[in-house]
Formats: sequence, structure tokens, C-alpha cells
Amino acid sequence: MLALILASLLLVPPPDTSWKHQRLRNRMVDQQIAARDVSAPAVLDAMRAVPRHRFAPEHPPELAYSDRPLPIGHEQTISQPYIVARMTELVTPRGADRVLEIGTGSGYQAAVLAEIVDSVFTIEIIPELARMARTRLDTLGYDNVVVRTGDGYKGWPERAPFDVIVVTAAPEEIPPPLLDQLAPGGRMIVPVGPTGRTQRLTLINKSADGQITRRAVAAVRFVPFLRENEN
Repeated sequence: MLALILASLLLVPPPDTSWKHQRLRNRMVDQQIAARDVSAPAVLDAMRAVPRHRFAPEHPPELAYSDRPLPIGHEQTISQPYIVARMTELVTPRGADRVLEIGTGSGYQAAVLAEIVDSVFTIEIIPELARMARTRLDTLGYDNVVVRTGDGYKGWPERAPFDVIVVTAAPEEIPPPLLDQLAPGGRMIVPVGPTGRTQRLTLINKSADGQITRRAVAAVRFVPFLRENEN
């Protein structure tokens, strides 16, 4: 019984009413994000708005707002704030965009995107993480985010095409269904490379006539891209 009570407290933390958390967010944005190479106002505003500590409730707020990835269970992590902001800026999200996220994790990246765009569809392969992320997002009022449990390799064909696709786990090769579901004029950001080694954060653009271009923008290290037959 005690374990169930503790689990429920971690799932839905108390409401964020503290000026301390906003101060930590402002410092995070000023020192870790804006001081580097992220400058898009919409992205900076979103990073200031989303209560990151609510997506990593097992960690103290000071740690939640530090520039590092943090474990969230099931051998998964919440990415460091700078990487979330950088990936978001690279895909230039706009108000009317439909976004697909592969790898919901804690739900934090989906919340950041939801601050900017019209709708976010996010897929998580680990049922427990999908359930917790859905509850957190609902509790925080992100009614423009839809969470689905499933294999992100297949994308979400019935909701396609997408103006933006954000992949938060590293496949060794870019899944062809995701390229197919990217709209003409769309942008995708994805870390590509083998597990346990440095990967290439890759920006993909699809032209109006369907031509694909790829550009490696940074060296990164993400958790592996899981498939249903591997989980």
C-alpha cells in the first residue's frame, strides 16, 4: 500500500505555485540556453513556461533545472534542457504546425512543443512511461497533446502528414515510415547512430516536391530507439 501511495505522489506532483520554480526556470534559460546558440523567442518562452520539475518529480527542483539528462526509470532519461531547446529550434515550429514526437518519455519535450504549435502527437513504446506522461500532460492542461503507446518506428500514419517530426531516441538508420509521413516543406530532427557511441543529430528537410536533404548538426548521445520486438 505504501508503495502505491508513493508511486501516485511521483506521478502527479503538487501544483506548481512557487516563485522559486519560475526563478529556476529563468536561470536555466538565461544561463544554459540563451547564453549559448538558442535565440528563437518562441522556444525561449516555451522553456520558461514549462515546469520541468513536474516531469522529473523524483529529482529535487534544483537538479531538474540543471543542464543534464536525468533518469526517469525503465533505462530512459529526460534530455538536458539545452538539447530540448536546440532540437526544438532546429525544426522551427510554427503555430499551425502538426507535430509528431517519437519517444514521449516523461512528456517534457511534448509540453515544450505544445507551448508553440497547434497539436502534438507523441508515441511512447514503454506503457508505464506513456501512462505517466499522459497523466502529467493532462494535469498541466496540455489538451493539444495526444499520447499513444506503440512502436514509433511505424509513425502515426492515420494522423499524417506532419509538419514537424522530433525523434528523442537514436535509431541506427532513419525509419522510412517517418520520412514518408513528413509533409512537403516539413522538418525532422533525429539522433542517428549506434547505441553506446556518439550519434549525429541530423536535421532533415523535405522540399515541396518531396526531395529529402539531410544535415548533421551536432554530436550527441541518446538512449537507443526501441522496437516492439526488442522491448
